[in-house]
Order: sequence, then C-alpha cells, then structure tokens
Amino acid sequence: MNMKQVSSLAARLMSARAADGCEITFDLYSSPAPDAPRVVLIHALAMAARQWDELVQELRDTCHLLTVDCRGHGRSEKRPGPYTGDLFADDLACVLDAAGWSSAIVAGCSMGGCVAQAFGLRHPPRTDGLVLIDTTASYGVAAMPKWAERAQRAATQGMAALVDFQLDRWFTDAFRAEQPAAVQRCLDIFLANDPACYGATCDMLAKADLRAHLDTITCPTAVIVGEEDYATPIAMAQDISARIAGAKLTILPKARHFSPVERPHAIADEVLWVAQQL
Repeated sequence: MNMKQVSSLAARLMSARAADGCEITFDLYSSPAPDAPRVVLIHALAMAARQWDELVQELRDTCHLLTVDCRGHGRSEKRPGPYTGDLFADDLACVLDAAGWSSAIVAGCSMGGCVAQAFGLRHPPRTDGLVLIDTTASYGVAAMPKWAERAQRAATQGMAALVDFQLDRWFTDAFRAEQPAAVQRCLDIFLANDPACYGATCDMLAKADLRAHLDTITCPTAVIVGEEDYATPIAMAQDISARIAGAKLTILPKARHFSPVERPHAIADEVLWVAQQL
C-alpha cells in the first residue's frame, strides 16, 4: 500500500459560500487527462479532506478530484448547528458551483455517505454516480441515545475522551499496528474538532433517514462496506443496495469503518467502476 502523503501533490485550495454565508473550504486536484471523470470525496464525521489522502494517491492521475471540509469540520467555518443532511448536500452544490463543476460522481464515507445520498436525492442532475462507503441510510431510532451520549461526552470531557472508542471502530488491529502514521493523521484530525459542531453533527446523523426515497436514484451506484465494520455493518449496506436499482454491493475483507484509509486501492476500483458506467 502506498501511504505517501498527499501534501506532495499540487492541490488548489478554494472556498465557497453556502446559501447562509457559511464558508466551505475544499481542495481541487486536476488530472493530466482533461476529460477525466470528476469525483467529489466527502469525509466521515469529525474527519476532514485529508481523510482521503490514500485515495487521492490512487485516483490522482485518472480523475479530477474535489475533497471538501464539510461545515463545522476541518478548515471550513465552525458555524453552530442545527445541521441537517439536506443542508450539507446544498453546501456541496455551492462547492460545485465554486469549482465550476456542473456535476460529478459523489463519494462519501460514513457521514459523507449520508450526505452523498442526500445530494443524490436533492440534486439528481448534478449526480453522475454515487459511491457509498461504510455508511447507512438510517441509524434507527434505537441509536439516538448513543448519539446523544457521544455528543455529551465531547461537550463535557473533550474530544480526547472518545479516542479509544473511535480508533477501534475505524481500523482493524493489524492496520493500526502496521500503519501508525495514517492512524495518527486521522486521530489528529479528530482531536482538532470543535465539540459543539461535533455534537450538532451527531444530532444530524441520529435523525437522518434517507430510506424512503432511495428508490428514485437512477445513477450508477457502488455500495462498499468493510467486513468488520460494526459502526455501519453489512446489513446497512445491504439495505441501501437493495433500495437503489442496479447498485453494486462490495464487502471488503479485513476492513472496518474507514476502508478508504485501510483499502484505498479497492475503493479506487469501485470509483472507477462507477465512472465506467457513465
């Protein structure tokens, strides 16, 4: 696996203004091929654009890439909640406008996958395809108290109180031992989060339910889940793929919740599969 840092690649740092004025920061990576497919990458909860470093390395030569910091995350404005998936999806539409992109393949991991689904539902003409990674269409009512507990712990004890819980969910034990730099990068991103914005995003995910309208999605769709992902387990990926006609479901062995970091080559293959369907 090539774990070289993407900082060595030339990226164009840009920002967009959302409808409410919130500043959203993103990076553009241009492929040498002018007619290469355009791919947006949306990070997980409490992550940022650099969650995608490994995948950018995989796709940099074959795709034009846009990695975004969602509102309340990374370098984007830490505007207080409440947040909704629709709000994040509309933020992304403003980002595409600022980038000069009329449409793109939209890929997202975990929270990013929820946002990608919302974008596909709200902006179908701008959605060339979807790549839904380690995600769900709904966590269910039973999960709401757990989301509230996580938000409360962050607010009262700080983000560091959640580190052990998160690391075990994100990565297999073997990956944590073999790739400490990648693990540390994700940990550093996580610890830099604003607890209030984190709590607002937890509430957004607790309430998210995209199931009812997924059958209206007609673009090429790949659904990927780590075999050992217990944050959004295989059953959640199966549910999404069953609701979207023609969706391709892939289960990745020996991967947990952050398979774009653990298994970037496999994720790149699925992105390129979607591109080939266009």
